[in-house]
Amino acid sequence: MDVSKIAQFFLSGVNFMFDYQISDNCLANKTILVTGAGDGIGKQAALTYASLGATVILLGKTVEKLEAVYDQIQAQGSPEAAIVPLDLKGATKQNYRDLAATIESQFAQLDGALLNASILGELTPFEHIHEQIWNDVMQVNVNAQFLLSQALMPALLKAKNSSLVFTSSGVGNKGRAYWGAYSVSKFATEGMMQVIADEYENSNVRTNVINPGGTNTPMRNKAYPAEDKARLPSAEDIMPAYVYLMADDSVDVNGQRINAQ
Repeated sequence: MDVSKIAQFFLSGVNFMFDYQISDNCLANKTILVTGAGDGIGKQAALTYASLGATVILLGKTVEKLEAVYDQIQAQGSPEAAIVPLDLKGATKQNYRDLAATIESQFAQLDGALLNASILGELTPFEHIHEQIWNDVMQVNVNAQFLLSQALMPALLKAKNSSLVFTSSGVGNKGRAYWGAYSVSKFATEGMMQVIADEYENSNVRTNVINPGGTNTPMRNKAYPAEDKARLPSAEDIMPAYVYLMADDSVDVNGQRINAQ
């Protein structure tokens, strides 16, 4: 991985575009939780954070995928990762509390959390959205993020400068036909980010959201099966935005929607 490359991205609400250059070991000695770490953007973020010196906690529902990411982290000579198998669709408030307690016990604090896991549901006309699909999308994309953020906040507050990062979408601040439950869930995600960012504005916790944009991932391929994947950026291509929000360079950035491309 070329961690020295420069990428451009926007801060929504800020009237300038800037370059961010990733520096080696900019995440050294940080402990960062990544949800949805077994595949797609979550997997790449975990590998990237680890390559820059972070100890990464890999959270996902498929053990085999998490173990594969763990092995890649080991192979690249990064700090040893931790694995947390957890299905957000069925996880309870106590599961999240237990996770937070384990993090504080083993690592003392949490320097960053990338809440990346989400599900697409189905693309269908609004009147045809199945209630169970709606509930599943809201459970994973909204309720789980709410409960996990609540549980993690004490550990985040123990770090000198910590970063809580949510994941949105291009349909997360402008609704689009047929994107139904997924679009609504991302509107809720952005609102949750804004509430937390405002409440903790004067603390050591900064809270932001990333819109990754169209990226060659399994979820994107499910939504657009006929799309030419070769024309899409890879998950690795959009990592500068993800690193920026975890690095101390973004310590004064709070309550923003960042477009990764």
